[in-house]
Order: sequence, then C-alpha cells, then structure tokens
Amino acid sequence: MQLPPTGDDRPVVLALRALKLGDLLVAVPALHAIKRARPDHRLVYAAPGWLRPIVSLVDSVDDLLPTPGLDDPLDLEPGSVETVVNLHGNGPESRGALERLRAPVRLGHHAPGWDGPEWLDGIHERDRWARLVSAHGMPADPLDMRLRVPAVRPVVPNATVVHVGAFYGSRQWPVTRFAEVARALTEDGQRVVFTGSAAEAARAREVAALSGLPDETVLAGRLELDGFASLIAAAALVVSADTGAAHLASAYRVPSVVLFGPAPVEEWGPPADGPHIVLTDATLRRGDTFGSEPDPAILAVTPADVVSAARSLASRPV
Repeated sequence: MQLPPTGDDRPVVLALRALKLGDLLVAVPALHAIKRARPDHRLVYAAPGWLRPIVSLVDSVDDLLPTPGLDDPLDLEPGSVETVVNLHGNGPESRGALERLRAPVRLGHHAPGWDGPEWLDGIHERDRWARLVSAHGMPADPLDMRLRVPAVRPVVPNATVVHVGAFYGSRQWPVTRFAEVARALTEDGQRVVFTGSAAEAARAREVAALSGLPDETVLAGRLELDGFASLIAAAALVVSADTGAAHLASAYRVPSVVLFGPAPVEEWGPPADGPHIVLTDATLRRGDTFGSEPDPAILAVTPADVVSAARSLASRPV
C-alpha cells in the first residue's frame, strides 16, 4: 500500500522504531533533529498503532505508519519513500525491513550496505539515536525530549501518580511495598492515584486496597493513552519502575522516583539534571530484561527508600 492520501506531496522520511512507549520517548530527540534537517519532508514514524496518541504529541512527526513489529514486511510499496532511518536497532531484521523499501537514502549504523557510525554498546538510548542522526548531518540534542501536552484535561490534576505496572515481571516491585509507599505519601497530604494498563488493573486495585485507599483512586485500565500522558504532565510526582510512565515524567520534567531492576540506569535512566531520583542496587542486578521474576536490583529498593526520595523531591525549591 501507499501512505494514506493527505494532499501532501513532500518526499517521505520513514523512521522505523517498532517498539513500546519508552522506546518512542528516548527517540524523540532524534526525531526532532531529523525534522529540523529535513523541514521540507514528511516525517513518518513506523511503530505500533496504539502509540498514535503519543506520536501525535511529537511535533516533528507528521504521521504514523502502524507497525506492530518486524515479523511482516512494512506495509508500503517499494519506492514510495525517499529516506529511511533505522532507529529500531542494527540487526538484519530492521535493516532488511527497510532495505525492501528500496529508498534512495538509507541512514543507520554501519553495516553491510549501510554507511554510518559504528554501533556502541553501553551508551544511553537517547544518546545512541541522537549520535546516529548527528553523524548523518542532523545535529541532535539528546535532552531535546519535548512533547506537547495533550488537549484532554487531566482526570486528577496535581496527583501523586503511583504506576504499579511493568510489562515484564523483572521490573515489577511487590504490591505490598507500593501500598506502604502510598500510605505514607497519603499521610503526607498527597493525592495518590494508581495507574497501569488494563491488564494491570487488578494489581492496582490490590495496591489500593492494601494501602486503605478507595477504588476511585485506581485509574489503571480507565485512561486512554493521551489521558495517561495528560495525568503525568499535570502530576506533582510520579513513582514508577523503569517504564513508559517514567519516560513521560522525564519528557514533562515532572518530579519522579524511578525504580530500576534489570536495565542499566546508564542506558535508560532519566536526565541527571532533572527533578528525578533513581533507586536501585546495580551490584545485585541479574539483567534478565524479559524475566518473569523481579530483578534483585529492584527488590533491593525498600519502601523507606522511595518515601525518603519522594519527600526529598517535594522539599526542593520549584
């Protein structure tokens, strides 16, 4: 197929990153740089369709090509795209998906048939993609993470958002610990709400019950993605594992306490100059990102650690 007709005859730049919310948000600085360098082009982002509400908040992106993953070819006619940018990785699957489009210009890391910088292990993901596009003549600032605030009003303004979910068990902090934190922050006078996906709603209700808070504080499964972003953008504080919620807090510079397990902070952590505190014990990290059991690094974080960090952020000058 071709891209949906828009009356827009600009040449197309297609940026591939068929991953999740946090993966989108660390690529935002690179997307801004691409658009600055190619203002006369239509920038299309290839990613899962459910991300559309957040993609629409990235001013640099003109359209989304729904791409659930790399199992199937990209749903575009070969020759319909002028430039492809591999923001997905540097493996044969992502390169092959883009090569099949037969675009005249390919931008990615160095690989057979691709010119570009060498792939570096162990660097921050924001730096990785900013470095990539910069090497291709598109200067990027890895801290340029800006997103527009959604038009939808936050369902609970100035909330303390306790995000109890994480896609993989390796990042899930125990519900009893989340509940202890929620109780303490509620006693401090903060308005606590619980978020997560629809699949995590039962977990959120359990945390609320254990913390003695009513069911209406459970927003997990009740918000569309733009509503979730609106809630985060207007929040007083976000407490979360290393998930999309934490990356949204970084983008909106909302104070956050981020619990890290299998992922290295050096590669996925919030900006060091922001109102964010990271808690983990890297010496215990097992590093099994897709594991079903909580990583020892996140289990080393206690409720007292989180409450202390949250109170520290609350006491900082605005």
